[in-house]
Amino acid sequence: MHIKDKLAETEKTGRPMFSFEFFPPKTEQGVQNLYDRMDRMHDLGPSFIDVTWGAGGRLSHLTCEMVSVAQSVYGLETCMHLTCTDMEKSKVDDALKEAYKAGCTNILALRGDPPREKEKWVAVEGGFHYAKDLVRHIRKKYGNHFDIGVAGYPEGCEDNQDSETLMDHLKEKVDAGGTFIVTQMFYDVDIFLDWVARVRAKGINVPIVPGIMPIHTHAAFIRRANWSNCHIPESWTKALDPIKNDDAAVREVGKGLVADMCRKILAAGIMHLHFYTMNLAQATRMVLEDLGLTSANGTPTKKPLPWRQSLGLNRREEDVRPIFWKNRNKSYVVRTQDWDEFPNGRWGDSRSPAFGELDAYGIGLRGTNEQNIKLWGRPTSIRDVANLFIRFLKNDVNSLPWSESAITNEADIIKEDLISLNSRGFLTINSQPSVNGVKSSHPVYGWGPPGGYCYQKAYLELLVSPQLISELIARIGKETDISYYAVNKAGDLRTNAPSDGPNAVTWGVFPGKEIVQPTIVETISFLAWKDEAFRLGSDWARCHSVASPSRHLIDGIMENWYLVNIVHNDFHQTHKIFALFDGLEVADIDKPVEDNVLTNGDLTNGHT
Repeated sequence: MHIKDKLAETEKTGRPMFSFEFFPPKTEQGVQNLYDRMDRMHDLGPSFIDVTWGAGGRLSHLTCEMVSVAQSVYGLETCMHLTCTDMEKSKVDDALKEAYKAGCTNILALRGDPPREKEKWVAVEGGFHYAKDLVRHIRKKYGNHFDIGVAGYPEGCEDNQDSETLMDHLKEKVDAGGTFIVTQMFYDVDIFLDWVARVRAKGINVPIVPGIMPIHTHAAFIRRANWSNCHIPESWTKALDPIKNDDAAVREVGKGLVADMCRKILAAGIMHLHFYTMNLAQATRMVLEDLGLTSANGTPTKKPLPWRQSLGLNRREEDVRPIFWKNRNKSYVVRTQDWDEFPNGRWGDSRSPAFGELDAYGIGLRGTNEQNIKLWGRPTSIRDVANLFIRFLKNDVNSLPWSESAITNEADIIKEDLISLNSRGFLTINSQPSVNGVKSSHPVYGWGPPGGYCYQKAYLELLVSPQLISELIARIGKETDISYYAVNKAGDLRTNAPSDGPNAVTWGVFPGKEIVQPTIVETISFLAWKDEAFRLGSDWARCHSVASPSRHLIDGIMENWYLVNIVHNDFHQTHKIFALFDGLEVADIDKPVEDNVLTNGDLTNGHT
């Protein structure tokens, strides 16, 4: 979606919105850390993010990669910076092509700063001299595919302090095809608002997005203000100087100063705030919380679907997914990225578009062996494994091999049921409670357009010991409202599903629309997920040395236990699905694995 359209919607509704800027880190670990932070900051609810251009070499390629990942994996509407610095026309075209392929529809066109080794900015041979030339080129080559933003400088820029000349340049950039303006950072709101008035007097009527720099430390605050030549109000100096050596106090006081500045901007009718995060979350989050712009429970305030949408090329209309990847969104996106079409309206024939191979980048277990052992410990009994799952349910552990992020408050109403199951050796890796017609605005279970109602069936996915699988299936067979799939690593599939077709487990009813069924259970995708689920468990086992009890224990579970998913098709029933397990418990749950290791390395006591 074009940023200008998002800004128009914000102006129409009068509801403030915000966005974030990130830049390409210099190390691989820094990149991964930033992806994790972008993932978490998605839940703050930004309207869009932008990614700065890393001029030249690896960093420019990294900008393109970050745009692709943000769009496709994290479902973040992304604006890619593109500069003229060290960029001949062919490099610009390559970058635009990558942005297009990533599904990106927004570009911030900049002249850029001169390279560090040069005092003055000089265009490269075959490149563009000014941002207006870059804007014209993008418009000529791509028409209206890209929304094009341009930079505004309320207090001048590094090599030009003439306000009238800069205003003329801004007008030229907009006349060339720029559709919104993002400003340089500032701290004096009166200077900014005066500049806005002069922009409008110049006949420039496109939306203006103010650039907001949160205060992290006093030293960084001063350094960035000097770098951008922005005026620091005297009241800010008086408030911050006495506490400049106390970083926590600076963040707290700075939060209030920046939040008050934002309130004045919003009161002036400018309803969008763009935060220069410096790849950090805390200071930005503090300001948003002070402004009351984040949700109370940490989830996005508006969810089009119950799962995070991908905004990759051709995926914007996708509205149906299997529930199995609920906690591994990136993996699902990667394994389906080569599909020509994505389910829209109904889940089609899943035999045609094959799921990607398990050796694709980003699908396997994350973290080093040492990190994972520190996180998940060295289990030596089924009880130890079960306790790890219980710690996850209690938010004492923020991930499992099958879940990349912490459990959400969606599970609160069934949490005690899940803890009881795990305490008896049933290892739960995915679940959802039943929901009977909550409003689409519900803070936990709501999704979709306003005025709708959301429903879901109780769903449970877990690892079941082979000693108990027959009894569990027999109990399911006595229930007319319950369907299931069970499969082990070798592919022994058992099910009572009447066909290979989909069973909708989440749906919504909205004014003026057909019933939307965004989450389903079906055979082919479950078998694809089965391979991934057992692979993740085996990766976990291989974090431990070959002869260790933990390796034998986890390998035994992966080799012999069943992955089971169960759906209670009566959505009025929240807890009845758990009654299937009454009185069942894994035998010798507390027995250390050393006592169960045979000479050939197999496991007994229900694990063979």
